[in-house]
Amino acid sequence: MRWWKVAGLAGLAGVAATGVVIARAERRRRAYTPDEIRSRLHARVAEATTRPEVDKP
Repeated sequence: MRWWKVAGLAGLAGVAATGVVIARAERRRRAYTPDEIRSRLHARVAEATTRPEVDKP
């Protein structure tokens, strides 16, 4: 095969794989109930506010 055919096939495979990853993440995101989302967001906020600050050199 010529190099441009291989590059084209690799590009198509990459696009297809990206679509699969996005669809899987969307399905996982939509599986949560509103109460689960609210509790997860509250937990993330609590975690972010309780972490100690790291001193920058």
